[in-house]
Amino acid sequence: MITSWAGGLARHRGGRLLAAMAGIALAVALIAALGSFLTASKATMTQRAVHSVAVDWQVETQPGATPHTVLSLVRNTPGVKTALPVGYARTTGFTARVQGSTQTTGAGVALGLPPGYRGVFPGEIRTLSGSPTGVLLAQQTASNLHAAPGDTVSIRLPGVGQRQVRVDGVVDLPQADSLFQKVGAPTQSQPTAPPDNVILLPAGRFASLTRGATDLSTQIHVAGSAKLPSDPAAAFTAVTGAAHHLEAKSSGAALVGNNLGAALDSARQDALYAQLLFLFLGVPGAVLAGALTAAVASAGGPRRRQEQGLLRLRGLRPRQITALAGLEAGLVGVVGGLGGLGVAALIGRLAFGAASFGASAGSWTVWYGIAFVLGAAVAAGAVLVPALRDVRSVTVADTRKETGVRSVRSPWWMRYGLDFALLIGSWLVFHASSGNQYALVLAPEGVPTLSVSYWAFLGPALLWIGAALLVWRLTLLALAHGRPALARLARPLTATLAGTTAAVLSRRRRPLARSVVLLALAVSFAVSTAVFNATFHQQAEVDARLTNGADVTVTEPPGVHIPPGAANTLKVSGVRHVEPLQHRFAYVGSDLQDLYGVRPDTIAHATSLQDAYFAGGTAHQLMRKLAQRPDNLLVSVETVHDFQLSPGDTVNLRIQDARTKALRTVPFHYAGIAKEFPTAPKDSFFVANASYIAKATGSDAVGAFLLDTGGTHQKQIADKLRHHLGTSATVTDLTQTRGTVGTSLTSVDLAGLTRIELGFAVLLAAGAGGLVLALGLAERRRTFAIATVLGARSRQLRGMVLTEALLLTAGGLAGGALIGWALSEMLVKVLTGVFDPPPAGLSVPAAYLILTAGAAVAAVLAAALNGIRSAGRPAVEELRDL
Repeated sequence: MITSWAGGLARHRGGRLLAAMAGIALAVALIAALGSFLTASKATMTQRAVHSVAVDWQVETQPGATPHTVLSLVRNTPGVKTALPVGYARTTGFTARVQGSTQTTGAGVALGLPPGYRGVFPGEIRTLSGSPTGVLLAQQTASNLHAAPGDTVSIRLPGVGQRQVRVDGVVDLPQADSLFQKVGAPTQSQPTAPPDNVILLPAGRFASLTRGATDLSTQIHVAGSAKLPSDPAAAFTAVTGAAHHLEAKSSGAALVGNNLGAALDSARQDALYAQLLFLFLGVPGAVLAGALTAAVASAGGPRRRQEQGLLRLRGLRPRQITALAGLEAGLVGVVGGLGGLGVAALIGRLAFGAASFGASAGSWTVWYGIAFVLGAAVAAGAVLVPALRDVRSVTVADTRKETGVRSVRSPWWMRYGLDFALLIGSWLVFHASSGNQYALVLAPEGVPTLSVSYWAFLGPALLWIGAALLVWRLTLLALAHGRPALARLARPLTATLAGTTAAVLSRRRRPLARSVVLLALAVSFAVSTAVFNATFHQQAEVDARLTNGADVTVTEPPGVHIPPGAANTLKVSGVRHVEPLQHRFAYVGSDLQDLYGVRPDTIAHATSLQDAYFAGGTAHQLMRKLAQRPDNLLVSVETVHDFQLSPGDTVNLRIQDARTKALRTVPFHYAGIAKEFPTAPKDSFFVANASYIAKATGSDAVGAFLLDTGGTHQKQIADKLRHHLGTSATVTDLTQTRGTVGTSLTSVDLAGLTRIELGFAVLLAAGAGGLVLALGLAERRRTFAIATVLGARSRQLRGMVLTEALLLTAGGLAGGALIGWALSEMLVKVLTGVFDPPPAGLSVPAAYLILTAGAAVAAVLAAALNGIRSAGRPAVEELRDL
C-alpha cells in the first residue's frame, strides 16, 4: 500500500510535491550557505587580524629587571616563535648640515635593531630610498632635516651629548603607532601620535652610541607561532590569557603590549556584528522559505481532506492514514533537504570556490546537518501536522464541504487586534533601542566577554510579523466588502462574468490573502536586504573618502612651509582640481585639537561635503558663513557640549605664531557644528577660514593638498606623484585607503553575505508570487470546468485568472515595498554600529529591486498562463480526471 500510495502521489500530485520540495530546498540551502559562510567569515577575520599586525607582542622590561632574563623568559613561553630585543633611547633632537644650511629638529627616538629584525618582522619597516640596512632615517625625520642617504646626522642624547652617524637609507614605519606605544597604558593614555623624529640603528652601533646615556629602555618584540582558534572572540581570549600569564610569570619584570590582542579585539566585534547580520537578514529568509512550503502544502488542503475521507470510507484506520501522510512528509523533507544541500554546495563552489564556503570540514558538516534537520522539521510541520489535525478533527461529512463553507468567522488575531499590538510593540522597542546611549554590541576593551542586547531583535521581528498580519487584514477586508469595486476592476477582462469573478474572489479571500501576504513578505525581504547592503557600501565609500580626503591626497610634513601656490606643481595629467588644506593645532582651554583651514569657496571642488557632516546648516550654508565672516568657526559636538557654546559665542583659540613660535590667542565666533570633515579625526577638531588663520599666525603653510581626479585613475596618478615628490611628502589614494579603513566585515564578509541573500530573495519572491498561485489555480480546475459547462467562454475564464493574478501582484508588491521600506529604516537605525559614519539617508538599488519585481511578475504571469491553459481543456475530460 505504501508503494502504491507513493507512486500515486508522484503520478497525480507531482506538481504539489515538487513545489513543496522546492520550498524545503530553499530553506535548507539558505541556512546551510549562510551558516557555513558565517563560520568561514569568522575564520577569515581572525586570519586578517593576525596578518595585520607586524609585531604580536612588545614586552617591555621594567626598571630593575635584566633584559637578558626577560628575553629568556619570553623565548621559553609556549606559542612564541621568535623573540628579539630592541633598544629604545629618547633623544633631545637631531641636527644635519646639508648644502650649507643647518636643520635642527625637536625630541625624538632612536631604536637599536638586532640582526635579522626585518626578516622576522617584515611589516614594520618599508624602505623608501637607499640601503635597507645600516643607519636608517624615518621619512618624516629625513624631510625635517632635508637629509638623504649619505648625509651625516648628529643625535643629541641626554647624558652623553652629540653623536654623529652617516645615513644609509630612508624608511617608512607603517605601524609607528604600535611601535612607539606606551606599553601597559590604556587607549586613552596612549600618545596622540608617534614621534616625528626617529632613527633606526644596528644593535651594536646603538649600544656604543648610547653607552652612558639616560632614558633607555628595552623591549622584546615577539612573533607568535601558536595555532589560534578560528573564532576571533576565542582567539582574543587565548592571546590575552597568554599575555597575562607571561606578565604574572615575570613577577613584575615585564609588561606586554598586546598588539595581536588589540587587533583581535576589533575583529571579535566585527564577527559579532556579522553574526547579528546573519540573524537580522538571514533568518527571515529561512522563515519565509518555510512559510512558502507551508503555503504550498495548504494549497492542497481541501484535496488532502477529500482523499482522507475516501480512505476512511474504504476502511483505513487513522494510524494507516497518518503513516501515508508521514510518507509524503518524509519524501518532501528528504528529497527537498538533499536538494537544498546540493544547491548550497553548488553556490559555494561557483561563488566561493568550495562547497564548504571556506569553512573547515567539521564546521560546514555541522551546518549542513543543522540545515537538513531544520528542513525535515519544516516538512513535518507543513505536511504531517495538518494531516494529523485533519485526521483527528475533520469528519467524512466535513470533507465533502466546499472550501470556505466550514468557517466564516474572522481569525482570532483579527478579533483581538494582534497586528496593531505587534506594530505598537515594535515601535516601542525601536524607540528604546535607537536612543542616543544605546549600544547593540558592547565590547569593553580588554574584556573577554562581549555583551549583545538581543532584545533589539524584537523591533524588526514584531514589525515584520505585525505588518504581515496588517496586510492580511486589509486584504481580507477589501475582498469581503469590496465586491462592487472588484466587479468594476474585473469587467474589462471578464465582461458579463465580472460579478461572478468578484464573488469567487470574495469567497476565496482567505487563500488569496495568504498569497498576497507571502508575496509581500518575500518582496520586503528582498527590499530590506538590498537597501541595507547598498547603504552599507555607500557608507563604506564615504568613510574611505573622509579618511583620505579626496581621490588623491598629498600630505606635507609638519613644520615645513609649503605655500598654496605649490598646488600648481601637482596638476599632472588626470588631475582636475587641487585644493590646499591647512592643518594646525589649537588649544581651547587646556584641550589640544586639530585645526583645519579651508578656502570656503573652492573646498567642495576637490572633496565631498555632505550635509550629514554638519549641524546648524547645510554644507553650502556653513561654507558660505565662513566666506562671509572669516573669523567664523565650525566646532565639534563634543566641544559645544563641553564649553556650553551658543551660535555667535566668541571662542578664543591659542595657535602657534609662525614668526615667534609662541602661542597666540586668536578670537573666533562659533557658527556651526562639524561632525565629520575630510582627513579630520573622528573626535574633536575645528574648521575655519584659511585666510584668517594665515593672517593671524603669519603663515599660509599648507598641511595637505586634496586632488580631484574625477573618480578615476587614482592609483596611477598617486604613483606618478610619489615618483615626482620622492620622500618630501606622503601620497595616498582612495583605492589604497579603502583597504586600510575597511574592517574585515566591510571588505569581505558583508558582501558575501548579501550576495547569498539577494540571490535567494529573488527566488523567494518568484516562488511566493507564482508557485502558490499556480497550485491554487490547479486545485480549482473543477470550478473552471463547471463554469465552462454553464456557458463561460475561454476569454472570460482567462479574465478570471488574470484578475486574480493582477490583484495578487498589486497587493503583494505594494505591501512588500512598504514593509521593506519600514524594515530598512529600522535595520539601519538599530545596526548603527555597523555604519561609519551613520548614513544621512538610505541608498536604494533600483536595478536590483526592478529585477526582483520583474521576477515576481514573471512568475505570477507564468502561473496565470498555465492556469489559463488548464482552463482551456474540455470540461468533460477535466471533470472525469477529477
